[in-house]
Amino acid sequence: MIALVMRSAAAARFASLSTDFGGSVQAPAIRRALEVVLCALLALFTTAAVEIIARDGLTDVPEFLTSPARPGMTTIAMLTVLMLSLDAALGRRFVSALIVLPLVLVPAVVSNQKQHYLTDPLYPSDLLFGRQIIELLPVMVRDRPWSAVAMVVGVILSAGSIIILWRFAWRHFPLLSRTSRLRRLCVGVPIIAAFGSLMDYSQYSFIRDRLQVVPMMWDQKENYRSNGFILAFIFNIPMADVAAPPGFGTQALDAIPNRNYGYLSGPREKPDVIMLMSESFWDPTRLKTLTLSPDPMPTIRAIQSGYVFSPEFGGMTANVEFEALTGFSNAFLPYGSIPYQQYVRHDLPSLATFFRSQGYAARSLHPFSGWFWNRNEVYRDFGFEQFRSEDTMPPMEKRGLFASDESFMKEIINEADGIDRPFFFFAVTLQGHGPYEPNRYARNTIDIQGSLNDADRATLGTYTQGVKEADDSLKMLMDWAEKRERETIIVLWGDHLPPLGNVYTATGYMPDQVATRKASASIMKQEHETPLVIWSNKKGSKRDIGTISPSLLPYHLLKFAGFEHPYYTGFLGRVQRKYSVIDRYQLIARDNTPSPDWVLKPKSLDPLVRDYRYLQHDIMFGKAQTLDRFFPQHAWLYAQGT
Repeated sequence: MIALVMRSAAAARFASLSTDFGGSVQAPAIRRALEVVLCALLALFTTAAVEIIARDGLTDVPEFLTSPARPGMTTIAMLTVLMLSLDAALGRRFVSALIVLPLVLVPAVVSNQKQHYLTDPLYPSDLLFGRQIIELLPVMVRDRPWSAVAMVVGVILSAGSIIILWRFAWRHFPLLSRTSRLRRLCVGVPIIAAFGSLMDYSQYSFIRDRLQVVPMMWDQKENYRSNGFILAFIFNIPMADVAAPPGFGTQALDAIPNRNYGYLSGPREKPDVIMLMSESFWDPTRLKTLTLSPDPMPTIRAIQSGYVFSPEFGGMTANVEFEALTGFSNAFLPYGSIPYQQYVRHDLPSLATFFRSQGYAARSLHPFSGWFWNRNEVYRDFGFEQFRSEDTMPPMEKRGLFASDESFMKEIINEADGIDRPFFFFAVTLQGHGPYEPNRYARNTIDIQGSLNDADRATLGTYTQGVKEADDSLKMLMDWAEKRERETIIVLWGDHLPPLGNVYTATGYMPDQVATRKASASIMKQEHETPLVIWSNKKGSKRDIGTISPSLLPYHLLKFAGFEHPYYTGFLGRVQRKYSVIDRYQLIARDNTPSPDWVLKPKSLDPLVRDYRYLQHDIMFGKAQTLDRFFPQHAWLYAQGT
């Protein structure tokens, strides 16, 4: 931020120089050319600064700015025209720099920080999460206190300096004549409009192609690397507008096979169901260069059913929830989107509506604020009768800043004991949330042997103790279920791998601090698998599921419980017989045959996957023409006004 002030001050000096020099230059054309050159130099400096900050160094920046095969010069030209036009609109030379620089540098700084915790750069949709970021600030401050102090000081100094510079600019930057302003706007506005039209990544553009601007929405890391932070960020703005897949329409929907989809049945004795998504739960014994003693997760290891292939890493919990509750896939949505924030704006079929149609009570539970990830609204649209958040739960014991898993399990048990009819609970724990500050726990009971520095050992020690306590809490829940007369099914899985920072690189588990988005199937599994348990107090554990996407959890749960359903066991049954993982970068068959980059080959797409995408698009964005056939209980529930 201090650098931002210095750059703004430099802009002021440029303005002064241009005025002095311009006064000695009689030719208006030369004077105007000088102003354009100075704006272009400022745009070059701004673009370089943004890329250095966003990339966390000089890597690839010189090539981006100079290579004719990269759109660095296009970005500079765009900023130059924008600043000249803003100057014209405001009536003063170079004052636009005090608007443009903060607008592009601040997001670049935020993107840099985001990538320290998560895999991805900053997306426009992240701006919807301002309140959530503020809520998590205490955790981040505890994890990096001096960085937090430096940031606060920088923000205060930068804000004060910008105010001073604005006052200085408004008094001393030279005025533009009415004729000059009109001339700039007549040239600049059409060019800006042309740039705007090129930003629709879903449409081919000959001019964009000639400018070497290629939107890579299927690979956002490459998109930001190749096109630069500014252009890539702009490309992601229209992601909320989800285009219909090729060939989508009434005829295509009607052609989706109906065979064996018409049934809707269940067991004679309906079991209670608890789906438990455990925050950042993962098996740390996979770090093979280390020895952990004793085993931090003996209960889960003894009954483990398989693995969930998380579409996320280190965060974006809501995207995993979305798949597990709906049976839909993030693979069919724009990369970087968050359905809970952008797309769930009306009632949607979910496991909650299914179980309610079977006479169940359907409740969701999470010991955090209900607005987080827009859960208050989303759970209502999913059909849950009640959402118990920290706002409506009794006070819970904390482990660090978060509600402990043990106290949360006790609350789940208390809720269950108060219900006479069968129930479906969807619960999301919180204790395992990062960052994993040292000394969160009074004593870490898992001994870690191996080569790690003190900071990384402290991080892993905090995380591993959380894993042990999550395992203990599951055992407590199972012990309670064992004493129940009614069958009780518990499904537990981790939403994503934890953000352990340098631990992954120090142990050689991953080449970077965050998971690889695009790699071979074996590497993707290593960096995205979390433990899965499907267990019943009457039948024991369901075994040998393998590695599955969260979207296939509804199938395995309902089959295990004895239900049949047109979509959740019918259509998803067909999908799971052929595929185990449906990820936007890897389509993995049951025999582990991978299909990388399948989204780039729409003409050769498996009709089954194509129909999957058609169904999802119809329900989420279309006219819900398939609702009666594939989700009859949902249509019936809402027809009753419930």
